[in-house]
This record gives sequence, structure tokens and C-alpha cells, in this order.
Amino acid sequence: SCCYLSRRLNQLSSHDPLWKRHCKKYWLISEEEKSQRNQTWKAIFISTYSDLGRYIRYYATLKKAWDDLEKYLGQRCPRMIGSLKESVREEDLDAVEAQIGCKLPDDYRCSFRIHNGQKLVVPGLMGSMALSNHYRSEDLLDIDTAAGGFQQRPGLKQCLPLTFCIHTGLSQYMALESVEGRNKYEIFYQCPDQMARNPSAIDMFITGTSYLEWFTSYVNKVVTGGYPIIRDQIFRYVHDKECVATTGDITVSVSTSFLPELSSVHPPHYFFTYRIRIEMSKDALPEKACQLDSRYWRITNAKGDVEEVQGPGVVGEFPIISPGRVYEYTSCTTFSTTSGYMEGYYTFHCLYYKDKFFNVTIPRFHMVCPTFKVSTARMVSGDAVVLVLDFIFFNDEPNHNEYAVDEDEDSTDTDEYEDRRRVLDIPAPSGRCPRHT
Repeated sequence: SCCYLSRRLNQLSSHDPLWKRHCKKYWLISEEEKSQRNQTWKAIFISTYSDLGRYIRYYATLKKAWDDLEKYLGQRCPRMIGSLKESVREEDLDAVEAQIGCKLPDDYRCSFRIHNGQKLVVPGLMGSMALSNHYRSEDLLDIDTAAGGFQQRPGLKQCLPLTFCIHTGLSQYMALESVEGRNKYEIFYQCPDQMARNPSAIDMFITGTSYLEWFTSYVNKVVTGGYPIIRDQIFRYVHDKECVATTGDITVSVSTSFLPELSSVHPPHYFFTYRIRIEMSKDALPEKACQLDSRYWRITNAKGDVEEVQGPGVVGEFPIISPGRVYEYTSCTTFSTTSGYMEGYYTFHCLYYKDKFFNVTIPRFHMVCPTFKVSTARMVSGDAVVLVLDFIFFNDEPNHNEYAVDEDEDSTDTDEYEDRRRVLDIPAPSGRCPRHT
């Protein structure tokens, strides 16, 4: 616009260093890339804007997130990089909008102009979780597979799946319209109301308010080391830096995770896993080597009800800890309230002085259910009732169980799935842990 006002402004608006700033700010164009293109900064900006101009608010943020994620995974999970698909074209996204009859948000479209999700493989880009009898690994769906799973049925009207786990059938959905109590572009796990007679009564565990916020916050957790990498997979355990306790030469730290696929709002049943790391300082004397004999837990739910659990070993094992050695294991617990905490201690005996016993503190760690919304179409005793959104239920007492994670059991990779539309219609699993039956 400036170049048409006067000759001087025309000269200034063609001054290439001014366009360099915009190319780097909005399109993340490097000096090296400019050299390869053999164009002026102004020409690069205009050509890029003609293709991606509608995404100028989002492109730099999402491109940086993708670049950071690829760099991080390239060093730690290289086979996951190979599952990523190339970008899609504008006309491909327009065709999907025509197919589903809904507009896709620009931040979602922008991300798929960079990468078209990933193949249906294991491990999934959006994180894994494993217990001895339960495994989840979520793929970021490509645009065609997502469109094939677009929902119009009551309870999930106008919802587009973003992720999918081929083991559990679990998906995260994005609401494309503000219907059935959802906010537009809200992202959630579905949670069928098991106490309602109406099959469209579906509660929601909220995971994001927009695609941009959902995706970039996840990537930030990954690239900053917030999620551990285990067997070339991203495990979505969250570690509180204050959740560490040291007793003598032994340090215990804990990270936790909420499992929506094994949880339900009605009935109230919230499933959490926790990963415990026990480490002896490498500077400890050799005679400090010891073996874990038993554990004691004190479990408190949101109502203040307390349960105590005591038993031999941990997950059926009696690990030996010596200087510099680390022992990790995964276990789980359930609450009938939306939050709770655990604390306790391990009892060890010295290997050099077998009659010497001592306790090692387990730090208090809290588990909190993510924000959820309850169904607006719940049926009770044959009568329809409308529940207030975000109403939280508290009753019953916690149930505590421990299981080891089987980290040596590899999952089979698969590059394709025969009928993607059918796969995405797999019913959600029960809200109860299979080991609780």
C-alpha cells in the first residue's frame, strides 16, 4: 500500500532489508534458505504470502513447534520421524471441508500445511502409556482419516477426531461447532456416561481450548524433557520437580499420569498411573547397598478419607539398590473423587549388615483429574435431565491396586489399517480397569 503513495515510499517499500525482518518473523526463512532460492527477501515474502497468507497469525508458531519436535525426535525417536506425512495442499483441505460440511479452524489447517499427521503406526506421535495388561499409543491422524471419522451421531455431533489409538480405539476430538454443550474448537476425550439410558450421553475430559494451544503445549512438554522417552516412545508422565525425597543416599521421585480411557465421570472412577524412580547416589559407599523388603502407602482422597496399604516388595519384585544404580517401576491407583494424593515409605535391609533395616521416604504426590464437562443429554430413571456443565461428583472411597509396566513387550508396527472409517467407529472401552473386574 505504501508504494503507491509517493516515489520515496515506493523506494522504501522495495528496500530488501525491511522484508528480511518479515520473512524471518512470519515465515521463519533463514539466510541459507534465501541463498538456495536465489530471490530477494521481498520476492520470498510475497510468494510465501500468496500461498500461506491466511495463516500468518499461526504459521511461525506452528512451524517452530514442528521443527523443534522433529529435531528432538530425530535424536531420540528416529523411527517416529519416518511416520510423519508430507504437507497437504489448500485444495485438499477445502475438499475435506466440503466433504464434512464444516469449516476447519485456520490453526488446524496451518499445521497440516506443514505435516499431514502421521501413518497409523506404533509408536504414536501424541504419546504412549503402558501397564501390564493395557497399552495406548496415539497417532496424529492425517486429514483424510480424520475426515472419515467425522462424527454426526448424537453426543458427538460435528466432532473431528485428531488422534487415534489402534489398541484401545481411543480418540481425542475437536468440536467444529458449539453444540451439545461444547465450545467451538474445544478438544476432548469422550467418556460415555455408563449410568445414563441415553446412548448420546457422553461426558468429556477437556485437553485443549484450540488446536494451536493443544499442539504447542504438548510439543513444549516433549522437547523440554517434561515427558520421558522410554523404548523410543513418548510417555505422558508429568513430573513435579518438588516431588522428590532423599533419605540418606537414596532418592525417590515420582511422576504421574491420568488415563481417560479407564476413567468415567458417571460412575465417578478416576484412574491414575504413577512412575517411581529409586536411585542411590553414585558417591555412596559400596557397603550401603541394600534391598527393598516392603512398602507402605497412605492414600487420601479429596474428601479426606484415608486408606492404608502395606505389602511385600513392589509390583512383585524386591529390587537391590547399589551406588549409582536406578530402579524404576510403574503402578496405578483409582479414586472416586477427582483428586487425591499418596505418600509413604519403603523398608530396606542392608546387604552387608542383614539385621539392619531402615525406611526410605516416598514424597507426597498429587493426582488431579483434568477439567471435564458432563453430558447435556443424560437420562436418569427414564426422565431427561440437563446437568450443569463442570459439575463434579464426590462419593465412595478410593480403590488402590499396583501393577508393573511391561516395558520389554514390544508392540507390532503397522503402516496401514484396512478400513480407516470403520476403525474410527470402534466403541470406547469400559471406564473400568480390566484388572479391577
